[in-house]
Amino acid sequence: MIGVVIPAHDESAHIAAAVAAARCAAAHPALAGEPVEILVVADACRDDTAAQAAASGASTLVLAARNVGLARHAGAQQLLAAGARWLAFTDADSTVAEDWLAAQLALRCEAVCGCVWVTDWQAHGEHGASLAQAFAAQYRPVEGHSHIHGANLGLSAEAYLRAGGFPALATSEDVALVRALEAAGIVVAYSALPRVWTSARVDHRAPLGFGDALRRLSSALQMPLAGEGGVVLGEAVA
Repeated sequence: MIGVVIPAHDESAHIAAAVAAARCAAAHPALAGEPVEILVVADACRDDTAAQAAASGASTLVLAARNVGLARHAGAQQLLAAGARWLAFTDADSTVAEDWLAAQLALRCEAVCGCVWVTDWQAHGEHGASLAQAFAAQYRPVEGHSHIHGANLGLSAEAYLRAGGFPALATSEDVALVRALEAAGIVVAYSALPRVWTSARVDHRAPLGFGDALRRLSSALQMPLAGEGGVVLGEAVA
């Protein structure tokens, strides 16, 4: 069985699309009918994220931790207990490609870090086009990249357990897990083949995550002397 974990905090506007995309990936013919369980971990939600996820066909787990590391780990533990051999992680404001799971598994590595593509820059108003250009100049979705995203991550159950799972971090939990994988001698494939589209929203959830990196890049473009410094769209992008 393959497990997909989607942590969510007040994501009623996005969760149905995220689940629908994951279900499409779960039906890819390359998986040869292997069961896939999609689990939405609704963490400290004040809206109907959990209900919408269930109505969209996902299993749900409700937490009150307000901690993305704990949410991802709790989801992983539930799926491991159900017999998952492979764990794939994405985000509630993201949509995975129809071959997302197949592409992860086809790499035949114990862990896979994929890239992300932004669907729409309109949230940044008049600065959207400039921000898109700056992002494209800094972010290269190629084989052998150095990006780490919780929105596009997969690994074997054995690798997850060997690395100790996601730590209880409110941000950069994905980077911490990948570094633990590498420290344990686990081969990590950095590939652009598993594709995920994510939002460029300004109401980002994780400090130092992908949305926050875009905010800092936007600030640097608008106020180059504001002291924000350079923005690295690499391992700090989650």
